[in-house]
Amino acid sequence: MSETQTPAEQPDRPEPERGGSRWSGWFQRMSLRGRLSVLTAAAVAFAIAICAFTCWFVVRNQLNSQIQQNLADTSFKVSQPACGTTAKTAVTQAESQSASASGLGGTSGNGQGQVQSVDWQFLVPTTSGLRVCISQDATRAVVNEPSDLTVAPGKDIYRHGSYTDGTPALIRATIGSYEGVPTPVLLAYPLNQLQSTLQDLALLLVGVAALGALGAAGIGLWVARAALKPVDKLTDAVEHIARTQELGSTIEVNGSDEIARLSESFNSMSTALASSRDRQSQLIADAGHELRTPLTSLRTNVDLLVRSEETGRALPEETRSRMMRNMKAQMVELSTLIGDLLELSRPTRPKGAKPLEVLPLHDIAARALDRARLRGPGLTFNVDVHPWYVRADAHTMERAVINLLDNAVKFSPPGGTIDVGLRFGTLTVRDHGPGIPAEDLPHVFDRFWRSPSARQMPGSGLGLAIVAQTIREAGGEVSLAAAEPGPEGATGGALATVRLPGAPTPPPTTPPTTASNM
Repeated sequence: MSETQTPAEQPDRPEPERGGSRWSGWFQRMSLRGRLSVLTAAAVAFAIAICAFTCWFVVRNQLNSQIQQNLADTSFKVSQPACGTTAKTAVTQAESQSASASGLGGTSGNGQGQVQSVDWQFLVPTTSGLRVCISQDATRAVVNEPSDLTVAPGKDIYRHGSYTDGTPALIRATIGSYEGVPTPVLLAYPLNQLQSTLQDLALLLVGVAALGALGAAGIGLWVARAALKPVDKLTDAVEHIARTQELGSTIEVNGSDEIARLSESFNSMSTALASSRDRQSQLIADAGHELRTPLTSLRTNVDLLVRSEETGRALPEETRSRMMRNMKAQMVELSTLIGDLLELSRPTRPKGAKPLEVLPLHDIAARALDRARLRGPGLTFNVDVHPWYVRADAHTMERAVINLLDNAVKFSPPGGTIDVGLRFGTLTVRDHGPGIPAEDLPHVFDRFWRSPSARQMPGSGLGLAIVAQTIREAGGEVSLAAAEPGPEGATGGALATVRLPGAPTPPPTTPPTTASNM
């Protein structure tokens, strides 16, 4: 027995690609300039086609109305008609009766002239059957229909028909007088000339529409090129950056439209990326320079210890102890420098990080003061701290406050005084040291920057940079300035000011929701 597959087990067969998908794929593969040109040409061609069709139908209806009015205004005089049982026999009878007459026997309007294009034809009912009577000089007759005999006085019927020779005609069925008796009569106007005119007009309109579509495509292409020229410049700039890795390239901005805004955004992005890369390069260079000194000292001390072991010449105990202390201090300096670099290199607010928590800034300042007193045991601290709550990261905020106090301890003279205040969200730390020269103030928060007078002191030059980054992340601002000289000629020193948004009381906690007893 042969096995059969259920619909679920049968292999999937690729469905044939639909025409719409092919056209959509072709359109999507076109360039933006080409798509704009095609859409412009299509819109203009559609508009021209609508106008052309409207024009053709208006002209056709107008000509038909004129012919219908001409038939309505036609009057005629019956004189020696040629009659037969059918339209064709009537034509044969007319040809036999008139050997020399030519033309058609109708008159237009009130009979003030001959109209050679209107034919008349009576439909005379008799006891022996229907008789068709036409002018004796007629060369063709109208093919009559049974409905023509049902016409009533004052209710003319207009219809499209044809002559016996196949020529199309517009026919008016009305009531006329034949030998004094009201009789149905057909008035006909040939439409071959009208149809030829309409065909010529249709060809002319098609040609105009085609030329309009081609012209629209050309104009659309020109407009697309002009409109997308800034985009081409932007594309060239992006490709240049991708090819050469040369950030900072900009393009000219003209106007204030969407393209100009896009160009301005690109220039801002390119400049920001170039600045970021420059800062990264500078950070790497500065870090390498700062790491070189302790690493060189460590290597020298290690080389001396290894040489002492290899040669068997033991170093004096005092020298060996001093070298070990130096190596330990250099390791601490390296650890501090690496920790500061990691702190500065972390993202501002990493995606997915936990939300900032509410912190008591006065408690953070109190813990930082305890550490500062240990590092400056001979210093006096004047503290005026009031409660203030902020939203920040606990670790980085405590690190920033400690760095401010460490900076004040480092530059305070022995037995000096440090003033610490916190009131209404403004934290101030003032020392009474040598102060900061005015020309150095713009650089105090730069990475690895140290004033010439402080380069012999311990430190990496990253402490205040960490302070600035932390305070900005918390939505505050920080500044460092020269303090005013105190009374009795005391030196002014430096004044660090930190302003953080917050409140003197913590925000209320949301009470837990309890389910009501049903």
